[in-house]
Amino acid sequence: MDIVIPLFQRFEPLDAIGPYEILAHVPGAKVRFVAPEPGLITDVLGALPVEVRTRYSEVESCDVLLIPGGAGNQELIADPEFLDWVRRVHATTRFTTSVCTGSQVLAAAGLLDGLTATTHWAMVADLEGHGAVYTAERVVRQGRIITSAGVSSGIDMALQLAALLTDDTTAQAIQLYTEYDPQPPFDSGSVAKASAAALERARTLGRGLDRDRG
Repeated sequence: MDIVIPLFQRFEPLDAIGPYEILAHVPGAKVRFVAPEPGLITDVLGALPVEVRTRYSEVESCDVLLIPGGAGNQELIADPEFLDWVRRVHATTRFTTSVCTGSQVLAAAGLLDGLTATTHWAMVADLEGHGAVYTAERVVRQGRIITSAGVSSGIDMALQLAALLTDDTTAQAIQLYTEYDPQPPFDSGSVAKASAAALERARTLGRGLDRDRG
């Protein structure tokens, strides 16, 4: 089972590494990272270089395509060759998925036209601008396309995907092995729950990343 995760400069680390941790435990699965060019790819936070050896263009097909988010995916959205590759690979996947703003890439490739999808709460307008219909749900499945909301939601999506690729018991075993049993100290994980002060501070954090890594 071939699972492909494209990385790019300034990717959001948990978008890729969270699902990787889950999906790498799927029996028979091989998870591969690919990039526009082989070499070091650095995350948006700036301290997690990843050595990627395979160009995305070398991949003609896979069972699962997973597009992470991050500030750098704006370059992918503007790259017709990459979008054409996404469309070609999607044609034969079992599942095409995204985390956070990775759904914008799928939408820009025309895969979400008129479909309900999700993304990071701060990027709703961008997603809808590419023809998708936003919903605040954490994980959204539309046939063989699965989108997930911001950053940490990729773990939830990956567990659902693991169940679809195998069975519920296997997915539950992976959840147990990784001890994914969230017990956050605050109930502030969505716009609907967060205080006005937390929401404004979160927006400031996002602007700071865009400025510092731009």
